[in-house]
Amino acid sequence: MKLIIQKRIIVLLLCMIPLMSWSQDETGNWLMYFGSNRISEKLSIHSEVQFRNHTVFPNNTEQWLLRTGLNYHFAKNAFATAGYAYIGSFAYESERDSPETEEHRIWQQLITNNYLGRVKFEHRYRAEQRWVEDDFKTRFRYRLMLFIPVNKPKIETGTFFFGVYNEIFVNGQEELFDRNRLYGGIGYQLNKNVNLQTGMLYQRVRTTGKGYLQFSVVFNTDLRKKQKEIQD
Repeated sequence: MKLIIQKRIIVLLLCMIPLMSWSQDETGNWLMYFGSNRISEKLSIHSEVQFRNHTVFPNNTEQWLLRTGLNYHFAKNAFATAGYAYIGSFAYESERDSPETEEHRIWQQLITNNYLGRVKFEHRYRAEQRWVEDDFKTRFRYRLMLFIPVNKPKIETGTFFFGVYNEIFVNGQEELFDRNRLYGGIGYQLNKNVNLQTGMLYQRVRTTGKGYLQFSVVFNTDLRKKQKEIQD
C-alpha cells in the first residue's frame, strides 16, 4: 500500500514539472486519449480523442479532434491503418459553441518499430486527404519517436520511461512545408493496458511557433482473450 501511494505521488509531481517553466499566455494545452482494441490476430481498432486549447488551462478551446481507424497487423513489429478523423477548430477567445472551421479527413498510415539496446524506435508514416470546409488538401507526415525505459530494462508495469519525437508535415500542394512538431516527455506504465504520459510539444507552423503542455492516457486492450474465455 505504501509503495502504491509513493508511486502515485511521484506521477503527480512529474505531471506538475512542465507547469513550472511555461507561462499561461505563451502556452497551450492538449488533453488526449489514445486506445487500441485487438479484436483478432490481424485486426485492431484505433480510437483517439484530443481536446486542444489555446491556453494552459482548458478554458479556451482551439480544436476538437476525433480519430478512428482499423489496424492490420501484418508483422510483429509493423501494422498499417486506414481511418477517418473529424477536426473542429475555434478562433482564440471564441464565443461560439460550434467550430469556426470544420475538417473531415481520411488517413492511412504505416507504423514500424525496432530496438537498439533498451531503446525502442517507432517510425510512423502517414498520408491524409483533407476536406477543410470547401477546400480539398493532401498532406504527408513522418514521425520518429524514441521510448526509453528508466527504471527497468523494458517498458512493463511499474516502468517510468522517456518519450521523445520529431514529426515533419509536408503538403501535397505548392507550398511544401506545413509544420514541424518536437516533443519530449515522461510516462508511467500503470498496468498492462494503461500508461500515462505528460510532456511539452513545440509546434512550428511556417513562420510562427508555440509550445503546448500535453497530458495523455493510452489504453490498449486485447479482446481476443475475453472472447476465448467466453467460448471456453
